[in-house]
Amino acid sequence: MIKYKNTEYQCSMELTLNIIGGKWKPIILWYLSSNTLRFGELKKKMPKITQKMLAQQLKSLEENGLVNRFVYNEIPPRVEYSLTYIGKTLIPILENLSEWAHEYINTNKSQCL
Repeated sequence: MIKYKNTEYQCSMELTLNIIGGKWKPIILWYLSSNTLRFGELKKKMPKITQKMLAQQLKSLEENGLVNRFVYNEIPPRVEYSLTYIGKTLIPILENLSEWAHEYINTNKSQCL
């Protein structure tokens, strides 16, 4: 049993998937692994995500210490997102997942159109 932020998890995988799992978080982390991006830049890379959902996912990643949010004292406001040190430790894992997807597609070409 693992307790994190007042929630009990059965195992470390459950905790991990709670922090980085879902439809959008891995994709956000993947794009931020390349460089620092503004909200609008992330939105352009992910046209199917709503602004509300992107904001929620970024906030969750920030609260869990994976993403930095830097607000510039400018008008209009400029906000940039980047990976924290701990967020950067996920890059090799994300790369492995990407490689796995390519292998999976090659193995199952008849099912992947």
